[in-house]
Amino acid sequence: MTGLAMPKPDAATLSRRAEIVADMKIIVPGEGVVDAVNGMRAFESDGLTAYRQLPLVVVLPETTAQVARILKYCNDRNIRVVPRGSGTSLSGGALPLEDAVLLVMSRFNRILDIDYANRTVTAQPGVTNLGITHAVEQEGFYYAPDPSSQIACSIGGNVAENSGGVHCLKYGLTANNVLGIEMVLMDGQVLRLGGKHLDAEGYDLLGVMTGSEGLLGVVTEVTVRILKRPEAARALLIGFPSSEEAGQCVADIIGAGIIPGGMEMMDGPAIRAAEDFVHAGYPLDVEALLIVELDGPGPEIDHLIGQVEAIAARNGSTACRISTSEEERLVFWAGRKAAFPAVGRISPDYYCMDGTIPRKELPKVLAGMRAMSARYGLGVANVFHAGDGNLHPLILYDANEPGELEKAEAFGSDILRLCVEVGGVLTGEHGVGVEKRDLMGTMFTDDDLDHQMRVKCAFDPNHLLNPGKVFPQLRRCAEMGRMHVHRGQMPFPDIPRF
Repeated sequence: MTGLAMPKPDAATLSRRAEIVADMKIIVPGEGVVDAVNGMRAFESDGLTAYRQLPLVVVLPETTAQVARILKYCNDRNIRVVPRGSGTSLSGGALPLEDAVLLVMSRFNRILDIDYANRTVTAQPGVTNLGITHAVEQEGFYYAPDPSSQIACSIGGNVAENSGGVHCLKYGLTANNVLGIEMVLMDGQVLRLGGKHLDAEGYDLLGVMTGSEGLLGVVTEVTVRILKRPEAARALLIGFPSSEEAGQCVADIIGAGIIPGGMEMMDGPAIRAAEDFVHAGYPLDVEALLIVELDGPGPEIDHLIGQVEAIAARNGSTACRISTSEEERLVFWAGRKAAFPAVGRISPDYYCMDGTIPRKELPKVLAGMRAMSARYGLGVANVFHAGDGNLHPLILYDANEPGELEKAEAFGSDILRLCVEVGGVLTGEHGVGVEKRDLMGTMFTDDDLDHQMRVKCAFDPNHLLNPGKVFPQLRRCAEMGRMHVHRGQMPFPDIPRF
């Protein structure tokens, strides 16, 4: 099998592996270095399990000083480094390289400061997303971004991928909720960007780092804003005969000036899989289901529920159920949060995509995906953040059947091309990584990519941090001052797929 093109392994680095491992054990003593093959197997892939590669060595630092020493050591010796959080990335962003140190940040797992007066939490990057909410919920606060993997994904990984979640429609992505970070550059310099204040001076380097996918620096501390729990929250389960009608209902709700706390959509296959898995009480005689959550003062919620019900009825809804207790509201969401593992019960494998489109194009894109499904002969279950147009189609396939993985990847590429064609983007929250890297040219011109590469070169002039991710071709930074030069100076060999 051909596999995925990645940076060509550096023979000199591979030949020095024993020396590098020994030096890493001096920098990170104890059990902080994993160099045995069996031990490294646990880190050979992230959530995009179709691609796997053992790293040169796995290093698990515990302090910012250790991270700085590791990066400076590797920078001085031209050794590549791949940062990794919890490994839940679905785009291959944490895929190791054969000649690279895999820098795993999971031991950075402490909450450092809770400041209720300023409504902030400062945490190390290995703290889980949900862990921040657990730390402050006794005082009635929470952290708003809530990706489906929030029980496992780390806040440092959320910064790297600019993660969202079901409540990002009203409360924003990670970028809207991060106030400051501490980071280490490839040469070992430690920087602080932002802080507890609402706006940072100078260039928006915090914005540059959020969503940079480990290509610019390694985050060692994160300060986020926390919010007071709303006075009340209620959710509606609304069923429709078709995804097109549900999609139009989404557009009409937003068009009416209503901003739900969350608005999610599932199609027939996803509904039935989730209901069989969680027993949330989802209607099984509909082909599309909206979960619309409204939060705020009680009288306001009551008024908005009436408006949403009326909009849904005008769009042909055939079922509507409104939560009457906090427990019931959480059950409504439990099915949605468990949709990915639920779909795993109806198919040997699935390929989770991530593209974002203008809301008004939802009916067109859903119809297009159905046509692609028939053309490729592969099923698809749709689960997505309908309010902000972030699609998560789950392409169903069997990796044991020859050629099915390749068909699933081609199907996924066609979905993303359609997203761009209708005015959307390649990713909403999963990142580009290796999965979408070779599609970057469908969205960006060569000039666009040149300027993005200049940012990369300013932070990491030797392309040592997470190379082979995001950019379809690497350019030597010394050439970036000249606009018209030949591309493809750094060859990519293949990584096997599984």
